[in-house]
Amino acid sequence: MGSTVRIAMVAGEASGDLLASHLIAALKARLPDAVFYGIGGPRMEAQGFDAWWPMEKLAVMGYVDALKNYREISGIRRQLKKRLFDIRPDIFIGVDAPDFNLGLETDLKAAGVKTVHYVSPSIWAWRGGRIKKIAKAVNCVLALFPMEPPLYEKERIPVTYVGHPLADIIPLETNKLAVREKLSLPRDVPIFAFLPGSRQGELEMMADTFVQTAKIIRERFLPNALFVVPLTTRETRLQFEMAIYKQEAGDVPFRLLFGHAQDALGAGDVSLVASGTATLEAALIKRPMVITYKIAKASYWIMKRMAYQPFVGLPNILAGRSVVPEILQDEATPDNLAEALVKLYEDKENAAAVAEAFTDIHLQLRQNTAEKAANAVIECLN
Repeated sequence: MGSTVRIAMVAGEASGDLLASHLIAALKARLPDAVFYGIGGPRMEAQGFDAWWPMEKLAVMGYVDALKNYREISGIRRQLKKRLFDIRPDIFIGVDAPDFNLGLETDLKAAGVKTVHYVSPSIWAWRGGRIKKIAKAVNCVLALFPMEPPLYEKERIPVTYVGHPLADIIPLETNKLAVREKLSLPRDVPIFAFLPGSRQGELEMMADTFVQTAKIIRERFLPNALFVVPLTTRETRLQFEMAIYKQEAGDVPFRLLFGHAQDALGAGDVSLVASGTATLEAALIKRPMVITYKIAKASYWIMKRMAYQPFVGLPNILAGRSVVPEILQDEATPDNLAEALVKLYEDKENAAAVAEAFTDIHLQLRQNTAEKAANAVIECLN
């Protein structure tokens, strides 16, 4: 291998940008002359990555969005593929974004370029048809969760379990009072962390329900309760403020934060979390939670038919049992959610059991992810 290793990468959204930036840093420590290029975000660029296109171009949600942006995205994929075929990198690393990356990886691998897929597509949650596609696409899969490698080993696909970087970043214990002080929140009132999602489509479905749930908790159960709501963008913050206005909930004490999801979860006694990576963050912070979401009826029906996991929330999937309640779709009424949250708030014994189950998960996922991933990439290069 010559001195300059050329590493092409594609990340499609914020979580991929974070994973890839840690991996680039770990690879640069081992391969100081390596160059990195492709599609990525600001964190990757801060590590010296050359972004030919910004990753926002790929971050779309759901089938409808994907169709609307289909022409632009296929155009980018076509141009990217041409450039990569011309310069033939030493290795291509697709970071998540399987709909975009797997096809690209298949073509590159067929042309003799080594390919790695970082973040196993969720074959454990869907019927396994996808695994044949993955076998064609990659030389190696880097898996974040311990239930994934056996599925690949069964199909003789090289796989390395690298753990989850959030488990490296989040401390094993989060001091509730210290976080409350940091956010200037009162020490001794019930605090609920509400995470309604990071995308506008999620807030469209969830914001009103979250606001009504808070109203019911205050009116019927805990008149001194407080609600901390981390929101990731100006747009989603505005959506939540509109919901407060529409539901006439101006007197409910919401504290809206820009980002700071981990602080919100750490300050709370209990959280209400729209399914997604946030449920994993909540688990690593070891607080009881209710997992909820609503999506379009047709999409929900398709997902239910395809899924073979009894759970949708990562914390329950990782534990292999129901540790925290999942209240989904038509069941996710403000009444049901409020009752479940207050019940969790009052049950201190259950809170201790939840913390114990989540500590086990934390230790399992804490693997020094960036180092392990870098080692696997270098092994694949050699």
